[in-house]
Amino acid sequence: MATIIEMPKLSDTMTVGTLVKWHKKNGDEVKNGDILAEIETDKATMDLENFDDGTLLEIFVEEGNEVPIGSPLAAVGEEGEEVNISKQKKNHLPVPDVNVVEESSAEEESNDAKEDLTYKVESNLAEKEIIPVDTVEENISLKRILISPLAKKMAQEMNIDISKVTGSGPNGRITKKDILSNSSNSIDENISTGLAQTLPKLVSVNIKDDRVVPVSKMRSIIAKRLLESKNSIPHFYLQKEINATPLKNARIALNLKLSKKSNEDPTKLTLNDIILKACAETILLVPEINTSWEEKGIKFHGGVHLAFGVAVDDGLLTPVVRHADQLGLETLSLEAKSLILKARSKKLTPDEMSGSTFTVTNLGMFGIDFFSGIINPPNAAILSVGGIVQKPIVDSMGNVRSGETMMLGLSCDHRLVDGAVGASFLQLLADTLESPASMLV
Repeated sequence: MATIIEMPKLSDTMTVGTLVKWHKKNGDEVKNGDILAEIETDKATMDLENFDDGTLLEIFVEEGNEVPIGSPLAAVGEEGEEVNISKQKKNHLPVPDVNVVEESSAEEESNDAKEDLTYKVESNLAEKEIIPVDTVEENISLKRILISPLAKKMAQEMNIDISKVTGSGPNGRITKKDILSNSSNSIDENISTGLAQTLPKLVSVNIKDDRVVPVSKMRSIIAKRLLESKNSIPHFYLQKEINATPLKNARIALNLKLSKKSNEDPTKLTLNDIILKACAETILLVPEINTSWEEKGIKFHGGVHLAFGVAVDDGLLTPVVRHADQLGLETLSLEAKSLILKARSKKLTPDEMSGSTFTVTNLGMFGIDFFSGIINPPNAAILSVGGIVQKPIVDSMGNVRSGETMMLGLSCDHRLVDGAVGASFLQLLADTLESPASMLV
């Protein structure tokens, strides 16, 4: 009996998944452990693994389609075996669009043309007018629109008629670039035409039409979590300005040492790496910061698991460096860089984005002097790091001189952290960052 592969639940918040790409095709032999496809969740793009030896008998979902958890994706069994799907599960299958082909190759389009059209007729008998056979055969000979799954989705969101879009990809395939270009041109044309009819002498090139962009899965989850955080957690905020010159000098000296240590692509430390390490060291001195609120108690975490913000398209991800207090600075830096690469390529696993006990968010590289972050539940606090600013400072001798400062902000959950505890943590962290050598003991 053929095995039906269903859309798996790949994260706690996942309700639907998007089939991004198939790595196998109908008729391919597959083995246990083979990667069949890539699936996009609300947080990352993950591999769909096969667990049965046999033949990929049938693929039910085309690339680019979004389906609920538990929906059938494909069938694996012995070659020639009949595939049976229950009526209930079959109703969850997305209906293919006859006029638009989400094309992987020209050869695939040619082989599947008649099958797609036949399926269209069969699936719409109960709702639409029956298409005569001679009409179906005639439609097969017509030029079909070749479009990538992402481009099709964007066109639907922007209400763009793809029949009027000229594709720049192979065989005239419409790509993301073509949709973006057409969107800009269409808006400009509509504005120019409308203004020419009403106000021919008052044309403004800066006027744009209003448009509504559908909320992505990632943005929806971010909105839900942040709203929950602000509504349910009593925030209070602390801030402290530190002398950033020792921190900058320490980074330069450490990178120079690392460059001499290794001739092949040495690790390059960032200021954020040193701040993460300093946080891990300081949390050990103030364990109240490393806690979570539970219904009948306060949980003190045994390990320091640091989350940090990574900006990605359409949102923010917070990968987690586990047991950061047990890692050396170079190892911590390598781990953080690996997580950043995974985050930007949507390859983070659910385990790499969960279980944090403290979060660091840094907007200094964007020129932001100071801000206050929203707590990342179930953490007790989040550290906000601003940029380094050149300004006059007073030295230990009372003289005014040119210096460099950095603003640190700490947002705390008042159920877990009192003002004195938060202030103690921020002061100890400042002392560490102003004297980075203290982390060596």
